[in-house]
Amino acid sequence: MKRKKNFNLIIGTVLTGLMLLLIVTGLFFLPYDPETMDIELKFAGMSPAHPFGCDNYGRDVFTRVMVGARTTLLVALGTVGIGAGAGILIGAFTGYFGGWVDEVVMRIIDALFAFPSILLALVVISLLGNGKLGVISLLLGSGKYQVILALGIAFIPSFARVVRSEYLKQREMDYVKNARIMGCGHLRIMFVHILPNIMPVLIPTVMIGFNNAVLSEAGMSYLGIGVQPPDASLGRMLSEAQTYLFSQPSYALFPGLTIVLLVLGFSLLADGLEER
Repeated sequence: MKRKKNFNLIIGTVLTGLMLLLIVTGLFFLPYDPETMDIELKFAGMSPAHPFGCDNYGRDVFTRVMVGARTTLLVALGTVGIGAGAGILIGAFTGYFGGWVDEVVMRIIDALFAFPSILLALVVISLLGNGKLGVISLLLGSGKYQVILALGIAFIPSFARVVRSEYLKQREMDYVKNARIMGCGHLRIMFVHILPNIMPVLIPTVMIGFNNAVLSEAGMSYLGIGVQPPDASLGRMLSEAQTYLFSQPSYALFPGLTIVLLVLGFSLLADGLEER
């Protein structure tokens, strides 16, 4: 069993490292402009100059995969940041204090949790573009930052439920009772004493949330309701490639493979860390 745990951790670390290397390299060096079109290079095959070939507009696919992976990662990180940040606060306060506030808040969380994250994100996006919330839409724009906010809000219930359940267990532990006897304040107990003790559960949960965020962003962009041009994303590239799936399968292969490796790497890494 120990050998399997180490195997998951090693493979997950290698895959995640390779994907992060691709993304970080794209911050400092891009072989071509991802939006530059050259009709003479339309569907050009793989070559030393264009390792992944070119798309239907003659744009270098390798460059666009680098930029698309960066966009997808940014959306996933922002989504997890908002979802985990708000979810930890909600779960910590409701799980630690309990009472009628816990009952009311968690019934709302349960109702939101019943909706698929993409569907809930669509509701948020529709609200951002209408009425008073339209001001927020103007501030965020209609691109990736609006998607980050929408998915971040949609991910809050899942994190809140996990954190609440852990705080319900931890608040009855002896170390928490000792901290109360010693006169520690509630906030100190919640975030200095209890929070570090739930990290073995919270870290894998964050990684799983990251994977879900990558898939949600890719799905929304594929459907045309996520990241919008001129921003490139892996889901958007898959959407553009679907028309040429049989005539030029390599067009969809590389962005799809990048999504698979990114999700698989973090999944194995989370599994390895959880079972250590």
